[in-house]
Amino acid sequence: MAIAFFSLALFLFLSLDSDFPYSPASSVSAASSEGVEVEITYGSVLKLMHEKTKVRLHSHEVPYGSGSGQQSVTGFPSVDDSNSYWVVKPQLDSSAKQGDTIKSGTLIRLQHMKTKKWLHSHLHASPISGNLEVSCFGGETQSDTGDHWKLTIEGSGKTWKQDQKIRLQHVDTGGYLHSHDKKYTRIAGGQQEVCGVREKRAENIWLAAEGVYLPVTGSK
Repeated sequence: MAIAFFSLALFLFLSLDSDFPYSPASSVSAASSEGVEVEITYGSVLKLMHEKTKVRLHSHEVPYGSGSGQQSVTGFPSVDDSNSYWVVKPQLDSSAKQGDTIKSGTLIRLQHMKTKKWLHSHLHASPISGNLEVSCFGGETQSDTGDHWKLTIEGSGKTWKQDQKIRLQHVDTGGYLHSHDKKYTRIAGGQQEVCGVREKRAENIWLAAEGVYLPVTGSK
């Protein structure tokens, strides 16, 4: 099992077309370390788990049938799905480097690994609950402030670590990344709605779960 997961780690990084160049000299860490604190760094590939319902933040090349018509974002019930991997990137015009740790209060972007689009939000209504729509939009050379999310660590932690409770607040709209037990029946049958809400709620807590984490190379 460990060999298989490490092989996946190497595949993800060798095949990833990233703003950060891959360095063969750098080791990668498959996140399966119990009892060991793993820091999240820029360039890491991870799955975000919704604390309340345990789904993973997910996207796929299926557009919304309403609202923006952009690529849909959902909560996926199974752990084993490659469409739930996201690459952690800094905000636009940042001097942050691959391997730098990420402090609470930092603005980040999340790039969907398979489609290269950015986790995005705006004032369109979400399909089920009528909250703020969360979509995937843009690409490697197309990104704007609609892709910026403020990372806030719950509790006393100062830098982002695996299995640590966080909130992601969309900068342009003020909406927190949110999910609930309401499920789609058509565009993504059985998958949960992911949306933005402007109030802090228990349903907008997420954790970095499975993933491939680059080692720390920047100063903390």
